[in-house]
Amino acid sequence: MTLQQLKYVVATAEKGTVSEAAQSLFISQPSLTNAIRELEKEMNITIFIRTNKGITVSKEGEVFLGYARQVLEQASLLEEKYCGKQHGKRQFCISTQHYSFAVNAFVDLIKEFGGDEYDFSIRETQTHEIIEDVARMKSELGILYLNDFNEPVLSKEIKSKELKFTELFSAKPHVFVGSANPLAQKKSVTLDDLLPYPYLSFEQGEYNSFYYSEEILSTIKRPKNIRVRDRATLFNLLIGLNGYTICSGVIDEKLNGSDIVAVPLEAEGSMRIGIVTHKKVLSNPLTEFYINALKKYIGEETRLTT
Repeated sequence: MTLQQLKYVVATAEKGTVSEAAQSLFISQPSLTNAIRELEKEMNITIFIRTNKGITVSKEGEVFLGYARQVLEQASLLEEKYCGKQHGKRQFCISTQHYSFAVNAFVDLIKEFGGDEYDFSIRETQTHEIIEDVARMKSELGILYLNDFNEPVLSKEIKSKELKFTELFSAKPHVFVGSANPLAQKKSVTLDDLLPYPYLSFEQGEYNSFYYSEEILSTIKRPKNIRVRDRATLFNLLIGLNGYTICSGVIDEKLNGSDIVAVPLEAEGSMRIGIVTHKKVLSNPLTEFYINALKKYIGEETRLTT
């Protein structure tokens, strides 16, 4: 196995076809096909499934590609440090629940490491996908919360995939409401106060169980429920329908505007928000910078809500 072969399989996965990958790598299609097959034979795995319509990455191939990207990134960092060489686009990906501080830290990361070319991704996605992305090394890290209710289930899944959870901070329950909502003027609200208003939550797909919910107190029955996939839609509905969602209370007015207000919720429990990383993946300067940026914004935003 060589670094060149790893570059070949990563490029092929990114392009989606052998012909496009060969063109981008400036080699012939037969040469690329042979190099990939030799690597598959050596590693005793099938990285790509070949069909009449093209190729798809196998499940074991996704895991292999995760390791391959890590090896290539570490090799690139070594050459940059000791040879002064720069190798094309920097790549970095995180998967996260819907937190403004995650976006702010991502902006800082790009400003610091983006340069002239980069390929960075931030996925605000479902809880199960966050864990899967980190397990398959599609993402360098994930951001989600644990509490007394979901921890037995999520911690078991995190551990089974050789991941670890590191807490960043603990937050008491709050609600996000529109600034025009009558609840926005209260110092705190109760669950009974919320009954007349629509409850908004993030949809979790086939893993739409209480344990994977992004919102604390997910088991409580509510008369009006709306599920959404993205933060912008949720915030628009908070304002347009006088709805609410239950959250950590950490919000950035610069990013989300002044139309959304965080109000403390009188309820038991807390959210331990933290990062999920792979035990077998070495940290790198981009990951370390991003985590430090997270801590900076968490400190700034939590001061604004207390």
